[in-house]
Amino acid sequence: MPIPSAAPAPPLPFTPDYPLRTERLDLRPVRLDDFAAVHAYQRLPEVCRYLYSSPRDEAASRAWVSDMATRTTLRESGDSLRLAVVVRETGALVGDVSFVYTSRRHRQGRIGYVFHPDHTGHGYATEASRALLKLGFEDLRLHRIQAELDGRNTASARLLERLGMRREGHLRENEFLDGAWSDEVIYAMLAREWRAQRDRQQPGT
Repeated sequence: MPIPSAAPAPPLPFTPDYPLRTERLDLRPVRLDDFAAVHAYQRLPEVCRYLYSSPRDEAASRAWVSDMATRTTLRESGDSLRLAVVVRETGALVGDVSFVYTSRRHRQGRIGYVFHPDHTGHGYATEASRALLKLGFEDLRLHRIQAELDGRNTASARLLERLGMRREGHLRENEFLDGAWSDEVIYAMLAREWRAQRDRQQPGT
């Protein structure tokens, strides 16, 4: 069955016009010289508490940076972008965000984010994640974007709700993490919901 669409998806490969700029942030590809800033938060147990990975040692962080530095272009379904989040005013790398092009045919994407705890409370994760939604809905013309999180991660749930994403699913004890069963919660947004939110926020509308 054909997928209805108001406009065709952009051709692949697709490379965003870097950096993705927000009011305060630049989202750019990860670079090899980002290692020290990235390892500073990847090594912290509190950062990895609700992630699917354990704290990384230096070798693991170097390997991660080397791999993610290549994830700058979408060529097919399943490809991902991993972008460093840099505060424009200071040049500080405060975290990273991910965008996965889960299905070209069904116009689906997924977002994620990891930030250094020293830089939480400033709205950076919300601002950067909103830029990913804009990329997905406006540049890639996706129909639906979702995010998944550990059910205990209430701070992340609040972030997604600030973005206007809906809580769609709650999977009970479907992941075994840190020696215990944990729930997974799914949030999502549709393109028409994004457009309605954007129009409400535009001055004079």
